[in-house]
Amino acid sequence: MSSITSDSIKEKEEQIKQALSEKESLQNGLSNLQNIKKELETQRTNLKNYVAQLDSNLEQIERNIAELKAKISVKEEEIAVAEEQLAEALEKEENQRTSMINRIRMVYETGDPQMTEMLLKSSSFGDFLNKADYVERVISYDQQMWQDYKTVREYVELCKQELELEREILDEAKAGVEEEQRNLEALIEQKNRDILEYESDISNKEQAIKEYEEEIKAQEEEISTLEAQIAEEKKKILANSGVVLTYDGGTFKFPLASYTRVSDDYGMRIHPILGIQQLHNGVDFAAPKGTAIYAAYDGVVVAATYSGTMGNYVMIDHGDGLYTIYMHASQLYVEKDDIVVRGETIAAVGSTGRSTGNHLHFSVRLNGAYTSPWNYISK
Repeated sequence: MSSITSDSIKEKEEQIKQALSEKESLQNGLSNLQNIKKELETQRTNLKNYVAQLDSNLEQIERNIAELKAKISVKEEEIAVAEEQLAEALEKEENQRTSMINRIRMVYETGDPQMTEMLLKSSSFGDFLNKADYVERVISYDQQMWQDYKTVREYVELCKQELELEREILDEAKAGVEEEQRNLEALIEQKNRDILEYESDISNKEQAIKEYEEEIKAQEEEISTLEAQIAEEKKKILANSGVVLTYDGGTFKFPLASYTRVSDDYGMRIHPILGIQQLHNGVDFAAPKGTAIYAAYDGVVVAATYSGTMGNYVMIDHGDGLYTIYMHASQLYVEKDDIVVRGETIAAVGSTGRSTGNHLHFSVRLNGAYTSPWNYISK
C-alpha cells in the first residue's frame, strides 16, 4: 500500500458517503406489493388491461431481481477489496506502532528525563500517546512519526466503517432478492387465480367468451398483418436482388431445452373453463419458468414484442410462407430483423399474457393458416 495521506482519508470518507447513499437507494428501490395490488384493482374489470398491467409489474420485479443479483456480485468483489485495504492498513499501523515503541525505548535508554517521567506516569501506551503536548515538543522526526501514526489510525477506522457498511449493503441486497421473489410469486399466484375466477364467474361468462373470441381474432389479425408485411418486403428484396429466404424442408429442432409434457395439444377442443369449441392453434409444452426456448429452424425474426393475449412472443420467418411463433415467454433474447439459426436460444419460458401457468405455446403457420406443429417436429 502506498503511504496514507490526508487525501487517502478524504477518498475513504467519500467512499463511505457513496455507500450510505447506495444503502438508502437500495431500501427505496424495492417493489411495494400493496401499492401494486391497489393499482391493479382499477384494471380488474377489464381482463386484457389487467393482464397487461400485471405483466408489466412482473417484468419490473424481474428487472429488480436481476439488478439486485448483479449488485450482490459487485458488492462481494468490493468487500474483498475493502478487506484487503483494511488488512494492509492494520499492518502499516502495527509497523508504525513498533517503530514508535522502538523510538521511545531508545530515548528511555539514552536517559531523557522528561520522556522517562512521562512513560512511568502513563497508565498505558495509548495514554502516553495522548499526551500530545509533549510529543509536539520533541524533535521534528518524532512529530512526523506521531502524525503519520494518527493518520494511519484514522484511515484504519474509516476502512472498518466502510467494510461494515459494504457488508450491510450486501445483506440488504440478498434480503431484497428474497423479498422481490416473494412479491413475484404472490403476483403470479394472484394473476392465475384472477384469470380463472374471471372466466369461471357465471355472470362474466358471456362477456368472457366475447372477450376471448375478440382476443383470438386480434391475435390472428396481428399475425396476418405481420405476414402480409413480410410478403411485401420479400417482393421488394426479390425485385432488387433476386435473393429471398427459402425453407429447405429440414426437420425442426424441438423448441425447448427440456421436454416435459404436452399440457394442451393442437386442434379443435372445448375450452376447459368457457366451455366453447375453439381451435387451439398450437401445442402447449408445460416447462419450468426460465427454460430455454430454441428457434426451431433457421430464419429471420419478424416480431419480438408483447401482446395482451400472447404475452412476450417471438415470430420467425423460415421462408416459403412458413412461420413459427413462440408465446408467453418471460424473457426475449432476440429483436426484430435478427437472423437466427436452428437451435439458437431466443427466449425463456414464462406465463405472460393470457396464461395461468409457465409454458411455451408453440405455433406453426403455413401460407397464412395455422398447421399442426407435429408435421415438423416429433414427440
